Formats: sequence, structure tokens, C-alpha cells
Amino acid sequence: MTGTPIHIALTFDDNFWAPAYALMRSICLASKRRADIVFHLLHLPLTEAHLDDLRRIESEFGATLVWYNLAHNAEFDAFVAGLPTSTQWPKVVYGRLMLGRLLPETVTRVIYLDCDMMVRDPIEALFDTDLKGFPLGAVRDSVHPFIVGKRDMAQNSDLFDYADPYFNSGMLLIDLVAWRAIDIQAEVRALAGRGIMDRLYYDQDMLNLIFRNNWLELNWRWNTIDAHAAHEGMNPAILHYTRKSKPWGIMSGIFHSSAHARFYRHVMTNELFYRFARHRWQRWWKKLLRLR
Repeated sequence: MTGTPIHIALTFDDNFWAPAYALMRSICLASKRRADIVFHLLHLPLTEAHLDDLRRIESEFGATLVWYNLAHNAEFDAFVAGLPTSTQWPKVVYGRLMLGRLLPETVTRVIYLDCDMMVRDPIEALFDTDLKGFPLGAVRDSVHPFIVGKRDMAQNSDLFDYADPYFNSGMLLIDLVAWRAIDIQAEVRALAGRGIMDRLYYDQDMLNLIFRNNWLELNWRWNTIDAHAAHEGMNPAILHYTRKSKPWGIMSGIFHSSAHARFYRHVMTNELFYRFARHRWQRWWKKLLRLR
């Protein structure tokens, strides 16, 4: 219904502000209910310039931005301590496991989205999906055999049953009432107590263990994994750029390695696209010089 808030949560740090902006802008461009959209932004410290970029979503579309600076959250720091991280998987991504604690109790449903995504269909259609009593809805991961089976499809057979459906956690439609009742943080601590954290694929494996056979499988269009050029003809609703090649890469639009790469650049806006390219280039040189 028009006027009912559509809650969407993102997690990112200052090196991913531009894809976060592109994701939010794609959501607003595709929606007929832009003023109803509420973005809950779980982030680490952002520069003032990057904050100004993100605030443009409010002025252009009338959507609402709610900020959660996790750098000043002692509960978050205590929760993520000891959890596995990497350059690709910074600690801020674990904010999605705390959505039930961080978001106001008045928020009873939320869509979580990874920032390496672009939305092409009205997000309200996904938000209004009947979860049929399940605590969350998600899309089955198309490459799950390699995630759960690892070497010889047997390495983690004591943790996962290959025959069980396994979801990608980049898009989650969450019933926060049911989510809060489960106490995700306590479940993660229990997994850590089993001494298996170094065998898990970050929080995606954690969530699949916690919600094993307790989630609703949604249509693949709402999380088109490994989105490359061939997917363009399949009319995906949400593109998920899980491949090494990303649509914000300078050459992506030339070689069409990512689905709708040229469209993505215009969604991010050309000015921000090239500014983000300079930001990544400068980071690369700084990292290289530190290694020498």
C-alpha cells in the first residue's frame, strides 16, 4: 500500500560508498513508491564528501536514509570479535546478522541487499511477498555445491547435507519478528563454540546452518547470481555481481563482462563512476607502495 514504509538495509564501508549509492539509486529508479522507501545504512566511518554523495538519494527521490555508524557500537564490536574477515569480506558485513537488534522494534520486515547489486524491478513487489510463515525468503545459490562441499564434495559433509537447499545471503527478505525470536547472535556464538568458524564461508554458511530447511525459496530473478552478459536476455529483477569482474570496472562496459554494465554506469552517474575509479586506483597504489 502506498504510504507504508519499505525498509531496506545495506552494509558497507567508506571504500564501497559508490556501489551503495548505485544500488539505492537503482531501487528508486525502478520503484513507483520512492517516497515510501527507507534505507537503513549500516556503515563504518564515511568521509563527509561520501556522505554528501549518499544524501543525494533523499533530494532526488524523497526516500529516507537512516544512519547506523557501527564504529561507535560496542555491541557490534564485541559480536564481530573473532569472526573471520578478509579484504573482500570486511567486518561491517556482519551487521546484517544484527538487524534484529539495530533496527527499531517498529520495523517488522526488511529487505537486506549486498551492495554489489543493481535492481531493475519495483522493490515493493519483493517486499510484499508472502513468506508463508517462514522467517526469511531467499534465492537458492547457483554455485552452492562448491561452497558447502568444497574439496571432492565431501570436506564439510559433517556440517552440511548436499541435498539440502542452500541460499545466497546477498538478498534476504526478513520477517524481523521471527528473526528476533531466534536470537541470531546467540546462534552464531554457539557455532563459534563448536570450533568450526575457519571452515565456514563467512556469515552465509552461518545463516544456512541457523535457518536450515526454515526459509522460503524465492524466484531466481530476485537474486541473479554471477550476473554476466548472458543474463541480460533473461530479464533479471536484481543483478548480483558476484564475479571477479564488476560493473564499476572501467573496461566492463567495453567487454560486456557484467550484465547491463553500461546501464550500471549511468545509474551510478558518470561523474561518480569515474571518481570511484580514481578512488580504487589510488587505493591500489597506496597498497602497492606499502608492500615495498
